[in-house]
Amino acid sequence: MSNQPTSLREEIRQTKPFESPAQEAILGLYRTSDMLQRRFSHLVEPHGISLQQYNVLRILRGAGKEGTPTLDIAQRMIEKTPGITRLLDKLETKHLVRRKRCPEDRRQVLCWITDAGLILLAKLDKPLVQSGLSAMECLSQTEIRQLISILGKLRAQLT
Repeated sequence: MSNQPTSLREEIRQTKPFESPAQEAILGLYRTSDMLQRRFSHLVEPHGISLQQYNVLRILRGAGKEGTPTLDIAQRMIEKTPGITRLLDKLETKHLVRRKRCPEDRRQVLCWITDAGLILLAKLDKPLVQSGLSAMECLSQTEIRQLISILGKLRAQLT
């Protein structure tokens, strides 16, 4: 794959100009996000999990021994999903997480990562970090900081 930048129009073989630079930027974000997701999916899927399931495991690892409520996991997801219970069901079936209804509030379900989940994350940490670094190596540290700032402004506008 070439590291030479191509225009988005060339990549998607679009013959007409974009309606605006904003439209081109939005479509460029979609395209880049898709490419990043596919790159990281190739690393986690051979281990029997999706990127969303990986994200849940990372959140639970960060929660530590206290665990965290299901609704907190849903709020912390990078990619929002209405099916957090289904994600947890699949992870529990694979013995990567465990759940327990909170004794103080029966409406709340607490979740923890299991030792098997921690072992899986330990296997995935280095390859995912390396892949991320590799994806960003075409940018300088200044450009990375600018990108972080620009994306933060966009998210603030969209919330």
